[in-house]
Amino acid sequence: MKNCILLLACFIMTIAKAQIPTPIHLWPQNRLIDTANGHKLIEHDVTKATDNKPGGKGVIRLADISDPTITVYTPKNANGTAVIVCPGGGYAILAIDLEGTEICTWLNSIGVTAILLKYRVPAPGSKLRYELPLQDAQRALGLVRYNAAKWNIKPDHIGILGFSAGGHLTAALSNNNTQRTYPQVDAADAVNCRPDFAILIYPAYLKSSTDPAKLAPEVQVTSITPPTFIIQTEDDPIDVQNALTYYSELKSFKVPAEMHLYPKGGHGYGMRTTESGLASYPELLQTWLLNTKF
Repeated sequence: MKNCILLLACFIMTIAKAQIPTPIHLWPQNRLIDTANGHKLIEHDVTKATDNKPGGKGVIRLADISDPTITVYTPKNANGTAVIVCPGGGYAILAIDLEGTEICTWLNSIGVTAILLKYRVPAPGSKLRYELPLQDAQRALGLVRYNAAKWNIKPDHIGILGFSAGGHLTAALSNNNTQRTYPQVDAADAVNCRPDFAILIYPAYLKSSTDPAKLAPEVQVTSITPPTFIIQTEDDPIDVQNALTYYSELKSFKVPAEMHLYPKGGHGYGMRTTESGLASYPELLQTWLLNTKF
């Protein structure tokens, strides 16, 4: 009897492991630019007991990421659409569950293939904070499109979604995709890295540091910026003008865009919010994806 129980336990563990997607390294090891000036960073969780707990749950905050990866989460009934998920964290850490794995689970629930992007943070002193993450995002989009047939994805149905700093990264990729910001590594880098749509949730760092009425240079909207969906709250400690200015520019260039502005909700809630009205934003996002044929 004990042997049967042991065998059953081993079988369950094997199945569980088989269902956990395996991270894919974005870069060959000899092409990585370390974020510690040549010293190997040790990735770790910096969460403290006193940290904010959105929705009453803790958050895994990963720091010192120098080996970026993508992890492909495939739904049972894939509809061909894929979304690259960019967690936020001020380009210092990544809220890898709150704004990462939990979002992938939700996307899978609506038939969307989710690709979790674990991008490099923090930046070394010689680099702009978004410089290496933008390289990672360009590389990730190219890899997903290059492997679209293999991963049961439509190559013209690949979007990107980001929270906070990840929202900035989403906007940066939306407007920096006609050429790579790094030397070509392989055939995947010859593939178009423009997202087909973009989703910005409480985005940060979109305003110019010298003129708040204008966008930062790396997120300048053009006529080829992809269709965009934005969620923002007025009581966000990150200035609401970030989202408003970006939305205004999208409309100026006649880029299809939808923005939902809520009075309350704060910042850093992922999809855990229970705030009246705001809690329904995932349903609005799903409707937008359907209406835009994604």
